[in-house]
Amino acid sequence: MLPTPVRRSVRVAGFVGVTAAMAPVYAARDALSSSRSRDAVRDRWLRRWSSAMLRLFAIEVALDGAPDRGSSAAPARGRLVVANHRSAIDIGVLLRTFGGHMVSRADLSGWPVLGRAARSVGTVFVDRSSTVSGASAIRSIRNILSSKGTVLLFPEGTTFEGDVVRPFHPGSFIAALRTDADIVPVGIAYERGSGAAFINESFLSHLSRVAGAPGSRVVVRVGKPIHVEPGVRAAALATQAHDAVQALVAEARAHVGADDVR
Repeated sequence: MLPTPVRRSVRVAGFVGVTAAMAPVYAARDALSSSRSRDAVRDRWLRRWSSAMLRLFAIEVALDGAPDRGSSAAPARGRLVVANHRSAIDIGVLLRTFGGHMVSRADLSGWPVLGRAARSVGTVFVDRSSTVSGASAIRSIRNILSSKGTVLLFPEGTTFEGDVVRPFHPGSFIAALRTDADIVPVGIAYERGSGAAFINESFLSHLSRVAGAPGSRVVVRVGKPIHVEPGVRAAALATQAHDAVQALVAEARAHVGADDVR
């Protein structure tokens, strides 16, 4: 096993280097793609990038559930994938599992390398302190869902430590109500002592700390889609999704140390 400082340097350099190398390749491929194939091209790139990052950081993902749409036929409706948020690693986990469009904090768009890559794949940026930004993000989410796309969201609004799922912000659920989309709940649990939690630190500090860690196992439980019923309110839908995610987190926690999860 490499010494911690060496492991940290190799992984941080790999994170920047792989992202910087893959982004222009994707941009070129996207520019040559037809409008019908563009989503598939983006999702393949996202899965390759996130798989490379998870391998680089020695993250073992145990997946239980059926995240895929099941066939090559056009999807029947959009998907709003909602999960608890504990680490920056969650982003790679969801992108590898589902593809789609991530909803992210607004300042990420200005970061070197990663910000450019995030913009190129259609990330939805939101400043939660701005009502104008929030309304714009809801419109963007609604447009993606209306075109039967996939949106990845952490409705707690930020990262927390532990398995208690905090209340979900209802704003993004408004978009689901207006588009006949499915809500797909996901529960994520890291093995105890992994150090994966992203709490009270900058992204660079978090990246450096996780890069120096030995690696970790994470269990991802995908629940049954929640189809939006006519007349339901966004707050009630957010609560229903929250409760489903909390139950899935408990199931994921029970399997973190087990070997029977696919």
